[in-house]
Amino acid sequence: MTANQLFRALPSVDVLLKALARHSGNPDQEGGEISPLFQLEDLVLPRALLRDLVNAYLDECRKAIRAGKIQSADELGVDGVMPGLLRFLRDKSRPHFRRVVNATGVVIHTNLGRSRLAEEAAQAVAEACSHYSNLEFNLETGERGSRYSHVEELLCSLTGAEAALVVNNNAAAVLIVLDTFCKGREAIVSRGELVEIGGSFRIPEVMEKSGCTLREVGATNRAHPRDYINAINENTAALMRVHTSNYRVIGFHSEVPLNEMQEIARAHKLPLLVDLGSGSLCDFAAAGLPVLAQDEPRVQKIVADGADVVTFSGDKVLGGPQAGIIVGRREYIDQIKKNPLNRALRIDKMTLAALEATLRLYTEPELAIKRIPTLRLICAGQDELRKKAQKLARMLRSRFSAAQVNVSVREGMSLIGGGSFPERHIPTTLVAVEIAGVSAKDLRERLLSTTQPMVARIEDDKLCLDVRTLEDDELRLAVDALVEALAAQI
Repeated sequence: MTANQLFRALPSVDVLLKALARHSGNPDQEGGEISPLFQLEDLVLPRALLRDLVNAYLDECRKAIRAGKIQSADELGVDGVMPGLLRFLRDKSRPHFRRVVNATGVVIHTNLGRSRLAEEAAQAVAEACSHYSNLEFNLETGERGSRYSHVEELLCSLTGAEAALVVNNNAAAVLIVLDTFCKGREAIVSRGELVEIGGSFRIPEVMEKSGCTLREVGATNRAHPRDYINAINENTAALMRVHTSNYRVIGFHSEVPLNEMQEIARAHKLPLLVDLGSGSLCDFAAAGLPVLAQDEPRVQKIVADGADVVTFSGDKVLGGPQAGIIVGRREYIDQIKKNPLNRALRIDKMTLAALEATLRLYTEPELAIKRIPTLRLICAGQDELRKKAQKLARMLRSRFSAAQVNVSVREGMSLIGGGSFPERHIPTTLVAVEIAGVSAKDLRERLLSTTQPMVARIEDDKLCLDVRTLEDDELRLAVDALVEALAAQI
Protein backbone atom coordinates (compact mmCIF):
# COMPACT_ATOMS: atom_id res chain seq x y z
CA MET A 1 0.00 0.00 0.00
CA THR A 2 1.09 3.54 -0.62
CA ALA A 3 1.77 5.95 2.22
CA ASN A 4 -1.35 7.97 1.32
CA GLN A 5 -3.48 4.86 1.52
CA LEU A 6 -2.04 4.04 4.91
CA PHE A 7 -2.65 7.59 6.13
CA ARG A 8 -6.32 7.26 5.10
CA ALA A 9 -6.56 3.96 6.98
CA LEU A 10 -5.72 5.65 10.27
CA PRO A 11 -8.79 5.97 12.53
CA SER A 12 -9.89 9.48 13.46
CA VAL A 13 -9.40 11.00 16.88
CA ASP A 14 -13.13 10.77 17.62
CA VAL A 15 -13.27 7.11 16.63
CA LEU A 16 -10.38 6.32 18.97
CA LEU A 17 -11.94 8.35 21.80
CA LYS A 18 -15.14 6.35 21.52
CA ALA A 19 -13.18 3.12 21.40
CA LEU A 20 -11.33 4.17 24.56
CA ALA A 21 -14.65 4.92 26.25
CA ARG A 22 -15.90 1.43 25.45
CA HIS A 23 -12.59 -0.12 26.47
CA SER A 24 -12.62 1.64 29.83
CA GLY A 25 -16.15 0.47 30.59
CA ASN A 26 -17.27 3.94 31.64
CA PRO A 27 -18.76 5.75 28.61
CA ASP A 28 -21.17 8.56 29.36
CA GLN A 29 -24.80 8.69 28.27
CA GLU A 30 -24.23 10.28 24.88
CA GLY A 31 -23.75 7.32 22.62
CA GLY A 32 -20.37 6.14 23.79
CA GLU A 33 -18.62 9.51 23.95
CA ILE A 34 -15.70 9.68 26.31
CA SER A 35 -16.53 10.97 29.79
CA PRO A 36 -15.11 14.32 30.98
CA LEU A 37 -12.70 12.28 33.11
CA PHE A 38 -11.30 9.17 31.43
CA GLN A 39 -10.33 6.35 33.77
CA LEU A 40 -8.71 3.06 32.87
CA GLU A 41 -7.31 1.05 35.77
CA ASP A 42 -4.96 3.53 37.50
CA LEU A 43 -4.91 5.94 34.55
CA VAL A 44 -7.07 9.05 35.03
CA LEU A 45 -7.06 11.83 32.41
CA PRO A 46 -9.25 14.86 31.69
CA ARG A 47 -10.91 14.60 28.26
CA ALA A 48 -9.01 17.57 26.79
CA LEU A 49 -5.64 16.08 27.74
CA LEU A 50 -6.71 12.67 26.45
CA ARG A 51 -7.64 14.17 23.06
CA ASP A 52 -4.21 15.84 22.81
CA LEU A 53 -2.45 12.56 23.60
CA VAL A 54 -4.48 10.63 21.03
CA ASN A 55 -3.53 13.26 18.44
CA ALA A 56 0.12 12.90 19.45
CA TYR A 57 -0.07 9.11 19.07
CA LEU A 58 -1.54 9.44 15.59
CA ASP A 59 1.35 11.71 14.71
CA GLU A 60 3.72 8.96 15.83
CA CYS A 61 1.85 6.51 13.60
CA ARG A 62 2.26 8.89 10.63
CA LYS A 63 6.00 9.10 11.29
CA ALA A 64 6.18 5.29 11.35
CA ILE A 65 4.35 5.16 7.99
CA ARG A 66 6.78 7.64 6.41
CA ALA A 67 9.72 5.62 7.77
CA GLY A 68 8.30 2.42 6.29
CA LYS A 69 7.81 0.80 9.68
CA ILE A 70 4.08 0.36 9.05
CA GLN A 71 3.16 -1.17 5.68
CA SER A 72 -0.19 -2.84 6.27
CA ALA A 73 -3.62 -1.31 6.87
CA ASP A 74 -4.34 -4.16 9.29
CA GLU A 75 -1.99 -2.48 11.74
CA LEU A 76 -3.99 0.73 11.57
CA GLY A 77 -7.49 -0.39 12.45
CA VAL A 78 -8.90 0.36 15.87
CA ASP A 79 -7.99 -3.08 17.18
CA GLY A 80 -4.50 -2.80 15.74
CA VAL A 81 -3.89 0.67 17.10
CA MET A 82 -5.40 0.21 20.57
CA PRO A 83 -2.57 -1.75 22.32
CA GLY A 84 0.05 0.77 21.25
CA LEU A 85 -2.25 3.68 22.07
CA LEU A 86 -2.81 2.41 25.61
CA ARG A 87 0.94 2.00 26.15
CA PHE A 88 1.48 5.50 24.79
CA LEU A 89 -1.18 6.95 27.10
CA ARG A 90 0.31 5.27 30.15
CA ASP A 91 3.78 6.48 29.28
CA LYS A 92 2.89 10.07 28.38
CA SER A 93 0.30 10.65 31.09
CA ARG A 94 2.71 10.09 33.95
CA PRO A 95 3.25 13.22 36.02
CA HIS A 96 6.41 15.06 35.03
CA PHE A 97 7.22 15.60 38.71
CA ARG A 98 7.15 12.16 40.29
CA ARG A 99 8.73 9.69 42.62
CA VAL A 100 12.14 8.15 42.00
CA VAL A 101 13.95 5.43 43.90
CA ASN A 102 17.21 6.72 45.37
CA ALA A 103 19.88 4.01 45.29
CA THR A 104 22.81 6.46 45.27
CA GLY A 105 23.50 6.40 49.00
CA VAL A 106 23.35 10.21 49.15
CA VAL A 107 20.92 10.78 52.01
CA ILE A 108 20.14 14.47 51.45
CA HIS A 109 20.20 14.40 47.65
CA THR A 110 19.61 17.96 46.43
CA ASN A 111 18.55 16.84 42.94
CA LEU A 112 16.18 14.20 44.27
CA GLY A 113 14.26 16.44 46.66
CA ARG A 114 16.63 16.64 49.64
CA SER A 115 15.14 15.33 52.88
CA ARG A 116 12.13 13.05 52.85
CA LEU A 117 9.43 13.96 55.34
CA ALA A 118 8.53 11.85 58.32
CA GLU A 119 5.19 10.08 58.03
CA GLU A 120 3.75 12.42 60.63
CA ALA A 121 4.81 15.44 58.57
CA ALA A 122 3.40 14.01 55.34
CA GLN A 123 0.07 13.36 57.04
CA ALA A 124 0.05 16.90 58.40
CA VAL A 125 0.59 18.28 54.89
CA ALA A 126 -2.29 16.19 53.53
CA GLU A 127 -4.55 17.47 56.32
CA ALA A 128 -3.55 21.08 55.66
CA CYS A 129 -4.21 20.71 51.94
CA SER A 130 -7.54 18.94 52.25
CA HIS A 131 -9.37 21.20 54.69
CA TYR A 132 -9.68 24.75 55.93
CA SER A 133 -7.33 25.49 58.82
CA ASN A 134 -6.44 28.03 61.48
CA LEU A 135 -3.49 29.25 59.40
CA GLU A 136 -3.92 32.85 60.51
CA PHE A 137 -6.84 32.47 62.88
CA ASN A 138 -6.59 32.47 66.67
CA LEU A 139 -8.99 29.83 67.98
CA GLU A 140 -8.86 31.30 71.48
CA THR A 141 -9.82 34.86 70.56
CA GLY A 142 -11.73 34.26 67.34
CA GLU A 143 -9.62 36.97 65.73
CA ARG A 144 -6.85 37.02 63.15
CA GLY A 145 -3.68 35.32 64.35
CA SER A 146 -0.08 34.85 63.21
CA ARG A 147 0.92 31.90 61.07
CA TYR A 148 4.29 31.80 62.83
CA SER A 149 2.69 31.08 66.18
CA HIS A 150 2.24 27.46 65.11
CA VAL A 151 5.99 26.81 65.24
CA GLU A 152 7.59 29.68 67.15
CA GLU A 153 7.13 28.21 70.60
CA LEU A 154 8.49 24.85 69.47
CA LEU A 155 11.55 26.45 67.87
CA CYS A 156 12.28 28.50 70.98
CA SER A 157 11.90 25.47 73.22
CA LEU A 158 14.20 23.32 71.07
CA THR A 159 16.92 25.92 70.45
CA GLY A 160 16.87 28.06 73.60
CA ALA A 161 16.17 31.20 71.55
CA GLU A 162 13.82 33.96 72.68
CA ALA A 163 11.93 34.26 69.39
CA ALA A 164 11.71 32.68 65.94
CA LEU A 165 10.53 33.29 62.40
CA VAL A 166 10.34 31.05 59.32
CA VAL A 167 10.69 32.03 55.65
CA ASN A 168 10.75 29.95 52.48
CA ASN A 169 14.43 28.89 52.44
CA ASN A 170 17.73 29.69 54.10
CA ALA A 171 18.95 32.01 51.34
CA ALA A 172 15.78 34.04 51.97
CA ALA A 173 16.50 33.95 55.70
CA VAL A 174 19.98 35.41 55.16
CA LEU A 175 18.58 37.98 52.73
CA ILE A 176 15.90 39.31 55.08
CA VAL A 177 18.26 39.37 58.08
CA LEU A 178 20.85 41.41 56.19
CA ASP A 179 18.20 43.67 54.67
CA THR A 180 16.82 44.35 58.14
CA PHE A 181 20.08 45.18 59.90
CA CYS A 182 22.72 45.98 57.28
CA LYS A 183 21.08 47.67 54.31
CA GLY A 184 23.22 50.57 53.20
CA ARG A 185 25.92 49.66 55.72
CA GLU A 186 28.64 47.06 56.24
CA ALA A 187 28.70 43.53 57.61
CA ILE A 188 32.07 42.13 58.63
CA VAL A 189 32.75 38.54 57.54
CA SER A 190 35.85 36.37 57.56
CA ARG A 191 37.28 35.85 54.09
CA GLY A 192 37.36 32.09 54.64
CA GLU A 193 33.58 31.98 55.14
CA LEU A 194 32.44 33.41 51.79
CA VAL A 195 30.84 30.19 50.62
CA GLU A 196 29.07 29.33 47.40
CA ILE A 197 25.87 27.39 47.95
CA GLY A 198 23.79 25.26 45.55
CA GLY A 199 22.94 26.60 42.12
CA SER A 200 26.07 28.82 42.07
CA PHE A 201 24.56 31.27 44.56
CA ARG A 202 27.23 32.89 46.68
CA ILE A 203 26.97 34.50 50.08
CA PRO A 204 28.59 37.74 48.82
CA GLU A 205 25.93 37.95 46.09
CA VAL A 206 23.11 37.42 48.59
CA MET A 207 24.63 40.15 50.74
CA GLU A 208 24.84 42.49 47.76
CA LYS A 209 21.18 41.95 46.90
CA SER A 210 20.24 42.88 50.45
CA GLY A 211 21.87 46.27 49.98
CA CYS A 212 24.62 45.36 52.42
CA THR A 213 28.30 46.00 51.80
CA LEU A 214 30.57 43.07 52.53
CA ARG A 215 33.74 43.83 54.47
CA GLU A 216 36.14 40.88 54.33
CA VAL A 217 38.64 40.31 57.13
CA GLY A 218 41.39 37.81 57.85
CA ALA A 219 42.96 35.37 55.43
CA THR A 220 41.39 32.43 53.65
CA ASN A 221 42.59 30.00 56.29
CA ARG A 222 42.91 32.13 59.42
CA ALA A 223 41.06 34.93 61.18
CA HIS A 224 41.87 36.60 64.51
CA PRO A 225 39.89 38.78 66.95
CA ARG A 226 41.99 41.80 65.93
CA ASP A 227 40.81 41.39 62.32
CA TYR A 228 37.23 42.06 63.37
CA ILE A 229 38.11 44.81 65.86
CA ASN A 230 40.27 46.69 63.37
CA ALA A 231 37.56 46.53 60.68
CA ILE A 232 34.80 48.04 62.82
CA ASN A 233 33.96 51.64 61.88
CA GLU A 234 31.04 54.08 61.99
CA ASN A 235 29.42 52.30 59.03
CA THR A 236 29.55 48.82 60.56
CA ALA A 237 26.08 47.31 61.07
CA ALA A 238 26.89 43.74 62.22
CA LEU A 239 29.44 41.00 62.65
CA MET A 240 28.62 37.86 60.69
CA ARG A 241 29.70 34.23 60.93
CA VAL A 242 28.97 31.86 58.03
CA HIS A 243 29.37 28.17 58.81
CA THR A 244 31.27 26.44 56.01
CA SER A 245 28.87 23.52 55.91
CA ASN A 246 29.67 22.49 52.33
CA TYR A 247 33.47 22.42 52.54
CA ARG A 248 36.23 22.07 55.10
CA VAL A 249 39.50 23.91 55.59
CA ILE A 250 42.13 21.68 57.17
CA GLY A 251 45.77 22.16 58.13
CA PHE A 252 46.98 25.58 59.21
CA HIS A 253 43.57 27.01 60.03
CA SER A 254 41.85 28.92 62.80
CA GLU A 255 38.72 30.97 63.37
CA VAL A 256 37.57 33.20 66.19
CA PRO A 257 35.43 31.26 68.69
CA LEU A 258 31.84 32.40 68.65
CA ASN A 259 31.80 33.48 72.28
CA GLU A 260 34.78 35.81 71.56
CA MET A 261 32.97 37.24 68.55
CA GLN A 262 29.99 37.82 70.83
CA GLU A 263 32.17 39.79 73.25
CA ILE A 264 33.46 41.96 70.40
CA ALA A 265 29.93 42.53 69.10
CA ARG A 266 28.61 43.47 72.55
CA ALA A 267 31.50 45.85 73.20
CA HIS A 268 30.65 47.73 70.01
CA LYS A 269 26.85 47.38 70.38
CA LEU A 270 26.53 45.34 67.17
CA PRO A 271 24.38 42.29 66.47
CA LEU A 272 26.16 38.99 65.87
CA LEU A 273 24.57 37.17 62.93
CA VAL A 274 25.28 33.49 62.28
CA ASP A 275 24.31 31.60 59.12
CA LEU A 276 24.57 27.87 59.75
CA GLY A 277 23.51 26.90 56.24
CA SER A 278 22.32 23.38 56.98
CA GLY A 279 21.80 23.55 60.73
CA SER A 280 21.21 20.62 63.06
CA LEU A 281 19.09 20.00 66.12
CA CYS A 282 20.28 16.40 66.52
CA ASP A 283 22.92 15.34 69.03
CA PHE A 284 24.90 13.02 66.77
CA ALA A 285 27.40 12.31 69.53
CA ALA A 286 24.63 10.83 71.67
CA ALA A 287 23.46 8.88 68.61
CA GLY A 288 26.88 7.22 68.35
CA LEU A 289 28.32 9.45 65.62
CA PRO A 290 30.71 11.82 67.43
CA VAL A 291 32.60 12.62 64.21
CA LEU A 292 29.48 14.17 62.73
CA ALA A 293 28.91 16.17 65.91
CA GLN A 294 32.30 17.84 65.34
CA ASP A 295 31.41 18.90 61.79
CA GLU A 296 27.95 20.36 62.24
CA PRO A 297 27.38 22.55 65.31
CA ARG A 298 23.96 22.25 66.88
CA VAL A 299 21.73 25.28 66.72
CA GLN A 300 21.29 25.04 70.50
CA LYS A 301 25.02 25.59 71.08
CA ILE A 302 25.23 28.52 68.67
CA VAL A 303 22.37 30.24 70.50
CA ALA A 304 23.94 29.46 73.89
CA ASP A 305 27.30 30.86 72.73
CA GLY A 306 25.75 34.27 72.21
CA ALA A 307 24.57 34.57 68.60
CA ASP A 308 21.88 37.23 68.32
CA VAL A 309 20.35 35.88 65.12
CA VAL A 310 20.84 32.37 63.69
CA THR A 311 19.64 31.18 60.28
CA PHE A 312 19.47 27.57 59.03
CA SER A 313 17.61 25.25 56.65
CA GLY A 314 14.57 23.15 57.40
CA ASP A 315 15.07 20.57 54.65
CA LYS A 316 18.64 19.43 55.14
CA VAL A 317 19.95 17.81 58.32
CA LEU A 318 16.82 18.94 60.16
CA GLY A 319 14.88 16.54 57.94
CA GLY A 320 11.82 18.73 57.42
CA PRO A 321 10.34 20.76 54.54
CA GLN A 322 12.16 23.47 52.60
CA ALA A 323 12.26 26.47 54.91
CA GLY A 324 14.61 29.12 56.23
CA ILE A 325 14.48 29.20 60.00
CA ILE A 326 15.51 32.31 61.93
CA VAL A 327 15.95 32.18 65.71
CA GLY A 328 17.51 34.55 68.21
CA ARG A 329 16.98 37.42 70.59
CA ARG A 330 13.47 38.84 70.60
CA GLU A 331 14.52 42.44 69.98
CA TYR A 332 16.12 41.40 66.69
CA ILE A 333 13.53 38.85 65.55
CA ASP A 334 10.75 41.40 66.10
CA GLN A 335 12.51 43.80 63.73
CA ILE A 336 12.79 41.09 61.07
CA LYS A 337 9.09 40.28 61.39
CA LYS A 338 8.25 43.90 60.56
CA ASN A 339 10.36 43.92 57.40
CA PRO A 340 8.08 44.19 54.30
CA LEU A 341 10.16 41.44 52.68
CA ASN A 342 8.66 39.05 55.20
CA ARG A 343 5.41 39.08 53.23
CA ALA A 344 7.20 38.09 50.03
CA LEU A 345 9.28 35.37 51.69
CA ARG A 346 6.71 33.83 54.03
CA ILE A 347 5.96 30.12 54.07
CA ASP A 348 2.65 28.53 53.12
CA LYS A 349 0.33 26.28 55.12
CA MET A 350 1.88 23.05 53.79
CA THR A 351 5.35 24.03 54.92
CA LEU A 352 4.04 25.11 58.30
CA ALA A 353 2.19 21.83 58.78
CA ALA A 354 5.23 19.74 57.86
CA LEU A 355 7.61 21.82 59.95
CA GLU A 356 5.45 21.70 63.07
CA ALA A 357 5.07 17.92 62.80
CA THR A 358 8.83 17.51 62.32
CA LEU A 359 9.72 19.77 65.25
CA ARG A 360 7.32 17.90 67.52
CA LEU A 361 9.35 14.74 66.93
CA TYR A 362 12.49 16.55 68.11
CA THR A 363 10.97 17.05 71.55
CA GLU A 364 11.87 13.37 72.09
CA PRO A 365 15.39 12.97 70.60
CA GLU A 366 15.29 9.17 70.32
CA LEU A 367 11.93 9.37 68.56
CA ALA A 368 13.30 11.95 66.10
CA ILE A 369 16.06 9.56 65.02
CA LYS A 370 13.58 6.73 64.54
CA ARG A 371 10.86 8.68 62.77
CA ILE A 372 12.63 11.35 60.70
CA PRO A 373 13.97 9.57 57.58
CA THR A 374 17.06 11.76 57.18
CA LEU A 375 18.26 11.09 60.72
CA ARG A 376 17.32 7.41 60.58
CA LEU A 377 19.25 6.85 57.34
CA ILE A 378 22.30 8.76 58.57
CA CYS A 379 22.34 6.75 61.81
CA ALA A 380 21.66 3.33 60.23
CA GLY A 381 24.13 0.73 61.53
CA GLN A 382 26.39 -1.52 59.48
CA ASP A 383 24.68 -4.75 60.57
CA GLU A 384 21.31 -3.42 59.47
CA LEU A 385 22.69 -2.28 56.11
CA ARG A 386 24.52 -5.54 55.49
CA LYS A 387 21.37 -7.59 56.10
CA LYS A 388 19.37 -5.36 53.79
CA ALA A 389 22.00 -5.65 51.04
CA GLN A 390 22.07 -9.43 51.35
CA LYS A 391 18.28 -9.52 51.09
CA LEU A 392 18.33 -7.37 47.96
CA ALA A 393 21.04 -9.58 46.42
CA ARG A 394 18.92 -12.70 47.07
CA MET A 395 15.89 -11.05 45.47
CA LEU A 396 17.90 -10.17 42.38
CA ARG A 397 19.40 -13.65 42.08
CA SER A 398 15.93 -15.16 42.25
CA ARG A 399 14.89 -13.10 39.19
CA PHE A 400 18.03 -13.58 37.09
CA SER A 401 20.25 -16.55 36.40
CA ALA A 402 23.92 -16.34 37.30
CA ALA A 403 24.71 -16.59 33.59
CA GLN A 404 22.60 -13.50 32.89
CA VAL A 405 23.46 -11.20 35.78
CA ASN A 406 26.32 -11.18 38.25
CA VAL A 407 25.19 -9.88 41.65
CA SER A 408 27.67 -9.25 44.46
CA VAL A 409 27.69 -7.57 47.87
CA ARG A 410 30.55 -5.25 48.74
CA GLU A 411 31.52 -2.62 51.29
CA GLY A 412 31.29 1.02 50.32
CA MET A 413 30.69 4.56 51.48
CA SER A 414 27.61 6.77 51.61
CA LEU A 415 27.43 10.55 51.60
CA ILE A 416 25.12 12.68 53.73
CA GLY A 417 24.87 15.33 51.00
CA GLY A 418 22.87 18.54 50.82
CA GLY A 419 25.96 20.64 51.48
CA SER A 420 26.34 19.08 54.93
CA PHE A 421 29.30 17.24 56.47
CA PRO A 422 31.69 17.89 53.54
CA GLU A 423 33.92 14.98 52.61
CA ARG A 424 32.51 12.97 55.51
CA HIS A 425 31.81 9.47 54.22
CA ILE A 426 29.91 6.91 56.27
CA PRO A 427 30.37 3.14 55.81
CA THR A 428 27.66 1.28 53.94
CA THR A 429 27.01 -1.92 51.99
CA LEU A 430 26.48 -1.95 48.23
CA VAL A 431 24.86 -4.42 45.87
CA ALA A 432 26.83 -4.46 42.61
CA VAL A 433 25.16 -5.59 39.38
CA GLU A 434 26.99 -6.62 36.19
CA ILE A 435 25.38 -7.73 32.91
CA ALA A 436 27.39 -9.10 30.03
CA GLY A 437 27.08 -6.87 27.01
CA VAL A 438 25.58 -3.94 28.95
CA SER A 439 27.82 -1.23 30.35
CA ALA A 440 27.17 0.17 33.80
CA LYS A 441 26.56 3.59 32.23
CA ASP A 442 23.99 2.20 29.81
CA LEU A 443 22.23 0.30 32.59
CA ARG A 444 22.09 3.40 34.80
CA GLU A 445 20.52 5.36 31.94
CA ARG A 446 17.95 2.63 31.27
CA LEU A 447 16.86 2.72 34.91
CA LEU A 448 15.85 6.35 34.48
CA SER A 449 13.22 5.35 31.90
CA THR A 450 11.58 2.49 33.78
CA THR A 451 8.01 2.64 35.09
CA GLN A 452 9.46 3.42 38.51
CA PRO A 453 12.66 5.39 37.76
CA MET A 454 15.66 4.53 39.90
CA VAL A 455 18.89 6.51 40.29
CA ALA A 456 21.99 4.46 41.07
CA ARG A 457 25.73 5.06 41.00
CA ILE A 458 28.74 3.52 39.29
CA GLU A 459 31.87 2.26 41.02
CA ASP A 460 34.66 0.25 39.39
CA ASP A 461 32.58 -0.01 36.20
CA LYS A 462 29.75 -1.71 38.10
CA LEU A 463 26.24 -0.45 38.72
CA CYS A 464 25.96 -0.15 42.51
CA LEU A 465 22.84 0.12 44.64
CA ASP A 466 23.50 1.65 48.06
CA VAL A 467 20.92 0.22 50.44
CA ARG A 468 21.34 3.07 52.92
CA THR A 469 18.87 5.13 50.89
CA LEU A 470 16.59 2.22 49.99
CA GLU A 471 13.71 1.58 52.37
CA ASP A 472 12.66 -2.03 52.95
CA ASP A 473 9.53 -1.58 50.84
CA GLU A 474 11.64 -0.17 47.99
CA LEU A 475 13.74 -3.29 47.50
CA ARG A 476 11.00 -4.83 45.36
CA LEU A 477 10.79 -1.61 43.34
CA ALA A 478 14.55 -1.75 42.76
CA VAL A 479 14.33 -5.33 41.52
CA ASP A 480 11.38 -4.57 39.23
CA ALA A 481 13.21 -1.58 37.78
CA LEU A 482 16.22 -3.73 36.91
CA VAL A 483 14.01 -6.43 35.39
CA GLU A 484 12.28 -3.84 33.21
CA ALA A 485 15.56 -2.18 32.24
CA LEU A 486 16.98 -5.52 31.09
CA ALA A 487 13.82 -6.95 29.54
CA ALA A 488 15.03 -6.36 25.98
CA GLN A 489 18.54 -7.60 26.72
CA ILE A 490 18.11 -11.02 28.31
